[in-house]
Amino acid sequence: MVQRLNRIEGQVRGLRKMIEEDRYCLDEVQQINAMSAALREVALAIIAQHVAVGVRIAARVEGTEETAMDDVTRVLRAAMRLDG
Repeated sequence: MVQRLNRIEGQVRGLRKMIEEDRYCLDEVQQINAMSAALREVALAIIAQHVAVGVRIAARVEGTEETAMDDVTRVLRAAMRLDG
């Protein structure tokens, strides 16, 4: 995950340089799209990790299923706003 974030950080620096050099608009927009896609992948990885932990906890502790599902639903709602 840290490696992905480092790559995104490099993309941001690249975009800054493109803007400073007044590069072609389409190149800048393509860089932004690449960064957005990379950030979505990080979000998905974080959500997958969160869901996996919640499922393990719910499987071990009786009565936590509903709480775990509420939590997963809350996380997924937040993730859906990333695209909106």
